[in-house]
Amino acid sequence: MKIFIATALLLAAPTLVLAQATPPAKPAAKPTAPAAGAKPAAKPRAPANRAAAVKSVEENTPIDDDPNVTLSPEDLEMAKRVHVGTFPCELGASVTITASDKRPGFFTVRSGLMRFRMHPVGSRTGAIRLEDGRAGAMWLQLGNKSMLMSQKIGQRIADECMSPDQAVFAEELKRNPRPSILDAPPPAAAGAGTAPAAPAMPAASAPR
Repeated sequence: MKIFIATALLLAAPTLVLAQATPPAKPAAKPTAPAAGAKPAAKPRAPANRAAAVKSVEENTPIDDDPNVTLSPEDLEMAKRVHVGTFPCELGASVTITASDKRPGFFTVRSGLMRFRMHPVGSRTGAIRLEDGRAGAMWLQLGNKSMLMSQKIGQRIADECMSPDQAVFAEELKRNPRPSILDAPPPAAAGAGTAPAAPAMPAASAPR
């Protein structure tokens, strides 16, 4: 019996030694905490001014592809405010707008070899907007500049176009910038909206 026990202990000894020699498994690494002062990922910036915000909204507004266009009285009034003529744009481009002689409210818009037949449509921002539904093109006229873009190919054809009136207005904006749509409204004047305090009543005189 003693010989059997001794033999068992000899066979088990290497296993015990190996178990003691094997280092314990390390716990799973914890996610690294962000370094102190590290800035979060930058969020997309909103348009910095009103003109950029209007352009962003109008660019993403689908163009009406109805070829049977009937202009409303409001559209015809908007057409009266469309600047006509040839306007210089950035990168040496230019845009020429000509009013139609046959159909009031319609315009021919040319830039390079491209030619569009456009009419006014109501815009989401109140800007003057002309569209060519078949070509998927849009002319957007703001107070200080205009742009011609094709939603069909997803790019601007001409940007920063200016009529003489827009150039004057753009210079005025440089001298007197309008507040950004992202600016907080000015604080109300102290005491505004509160009723004036009642005048103090004279103290009653003591009876004689």
